[in-house]
Amino acid sequence: MIYIYAMQSFEDLSKKFVSYFDKRHFPEQPASLYEPNEYFLQNGGKRIRPVLCLMGHELFGNINDETMHLATAFELFHNFTLIHDDIMDNAPLRRGIETVQNKFGSNTALLAGDVMLIAAYKELAHIHVDRLPAILQLFNRTATQVCEGQQLDMDFESQENVSMDAYLEMITLKTSVALAASLQAGAILGGADSADLDKIYAFGKALGIAFQMQDDYLDAFGNPEKFGKQKGGDILANKKTFLLLYTLQKASPTQLQELRSFMQNEANNKVEKVIQLFKDCGVDDWAMSMQNKYLKEAFAQLDAITVDTKRKEPLKKLALNLLHREV
Repeated sequence: MIYIYAMQSFEDLSKKFVSYFDKRHFPEQPASLYEPNEYFLQNGGKRIRPVLCLMGHELFGNINDETMHLATAFELFHNFTLIHDDIMDNAPLRRGIETVQNKFGSNTALLAGDVMLIAAYKELAHIHVDRLPAILQLFNRTATQVCEGQQLDMDFESQENVSMDAYLEMITLKTSVALAASLQAGAILGGADSADLDKIYAFGKALGIAFQMQDDYLDAFGNPEKFGKQKGGDILANKKTFLLLYTLQKASPTQLQELRSFMQNEANNKVEKVIQLFKDCGVDDWAMSMQNKYLKEAFAQLDAITVDTKRKEPLKKLALNLLHREV
C-alpha cells in the first residue's frame, strides 16, 4: 500500500503519521506497566523525528508501509529517551502534563521506558532484509550516541568549567544526531546514493544543533503554557546550556559572583534572577546569531542534494518553523 505519491508539507505528513500512529501500542496487561506508556503517547508531541523520516524518504521516493514502520520506530525510541530523561532530571512536567515518573513513580517509569525501546525495535523488524543492515547500523549508532549525550549532559551539571565546544558536542549527541538519523534512514529507504545520504545527514545534524539551542532558549524565555515545560528547569538543575556558558564568559566580576552564588544555592527567586543576568549579558542577540549560523549550514547541505529544488521546499519551511516556535 502506497500512502503518498507527491511531495507534501510537514503538516500534511504529520497528520498522516498521527493517523497511522495513534493506536494502542502495548498489551492490556499488566496495566501497571503498559498504561503509563499509553498515557505518555496519547499526549502527542511534535512528532518531528518520524515526520523527518517520512520527508527524508519522500525526497527520493514514495512513502509506503515500510516507511511508516521505520518512522514509528524513531518516535517510540524518542519517547523512550524522554521518559528516562525525565527520571534523571526529576522533571514534574512534559508536554504540559505530569511526567511518567511523577505520576506513576520512577521504578515504573524506568520499566515503561525499557519496554518502549523494545517496541521500537519490533517496528524495525518490518524493514526489508536488503535494507535492514544499513538501518540497524544507523539506528544502533544513534541510540548509543543519544545515551552518550545524556551522560555528558549530566556530567556537566557537576563540572564547574565546560567549554562551548564541549557543549556543542553534547547537544550534537543528545539531540541533533537523532534528527539527522531520522532523515537519513528515510532516505535509505528512498534509494538515495551515498553522497546524498551524507548531505541529508549533515543537514539534519546542523538543524538539530540550532533546534536544541532554541529549546534551551525557550526553557528560560518561553511561555510555559505554550512550551509545555517547567519554566527555568535547566536553571534549577544547573544545566550547562549555551545561555549559561555565554553568560559566564561575558559577565562582569560582580555579575559572575552573583551567578555562581545562584548556581550553588537554591534561592526562591533563582530562576528570575538568573534569567535577568542572561538578559543583562546580551544573550538574546547572540543566541539568534548562533541559531542563524547553524541554519545557514543546514541549508547549504540541503541545497547540495541532487534532487529538484522544489522537492526540498518542505524541509526548508520546516527548518524555519522549528526555529520560530512561540515564546
